[in-house]
Amino acid sequence: MFQNETITCDVRALVMRAFENDTTALALNTATLGHNLPGRGAGWDSKRVIDACAERGFGAITFWTQELSENAYEIGNYTKSAGLEISGLCRTPYLTGTQAGSDSEVRKTIDIAAELDADVLTIVTGGTNPGSKGIVESQKVLADRLSKFSEYAKENGVSLALEPLNPMFGGNRTVLMTTQDAVHVCNMVDAENLGLAIDVYHVWWDATLEQTLKSTEVPILGYHICDWLEDTSDMLLDRGMMGDGVADLREIRRIVEEAGYVGYCEVEIFSSEHWWQEDPAHVLDVIVQRYKSLC
Repeated sequence: MFQNETITCDVRALVMRAFENDTTALALNTATLGHNLPGRGAGWDSKRVIDACAERGFGAITFWTQELSENAYEIGNYTKSAGLEISGLCRTPYLTGTQAGSDSEVRKTIDIAAELDADVLTIVTGGTNPGSKGIVESQKVLADRLSKFSEYAKENGVSLALEPLNPMFGGNRTVLMTTQDAVHVCNMVDAENLGLAIDVYHVWWDATLEQTLKSTEVPILGYHICDWLEDTSDMLLDRGMMGDGVADLREIRRIVEEAGYVGYCEVEIFSSEHWWQEDPAHVLDVIVQRYKSLC
């Protein structure tokens, strides 16, 4: 199981994995079919998505809490019976900012991850706290809350992955705008089940990524792939399919793998006006082709 290997990995990857004829490290984040937002996408239910991924040789799926409702255990078992792993769950409520979730809401997402049997729960932090300036104060609040939740997650067999976001989301969605920000908070918390989620959409521009990952022992728990469109029309809902944009996909994967990551490459594309309008079967076929040839 790739995620377990990721969490315990102590060696640095020396040679990039070859994907041309192997899709076992390919994972689908169901947001790619619109499942992260109610009323979006083509309307396939979770079991149909699982079956379609299994038919195409995907290795795993990451789900969103919105689509699981009260059936996380059932969906987890169905996924595994189809021969797929569960690469993760998205996401906790925000931990900082005006829209921060309550402790009970955050614990509920950890419970869902445990019920689903997902090793990793992704965290998008939320914005700056009311009345604060800059990000330092809000990062301290984030670290305090993470210290509490990481212990609860550990008791339930769940790891937490902090995802830094592109700086354009600073203020309302995140207080982690570089991978170094996320490493800093992980070091403040110092929990063995806390690590990083590296998303191409959010780090493709960051020339310090390689040095940051080389200089830390904080583990990478997730790697998300898509592309950055040169003329993006929406900062949230216009991600590109791999190869349609300007991100250096192979170079970013080299950096991530040399930092020790041997887990899934999780395709996560928010695309309300393009890919969410396509037949999901076609979207999945394109993903496989682009993954083999470009990623």
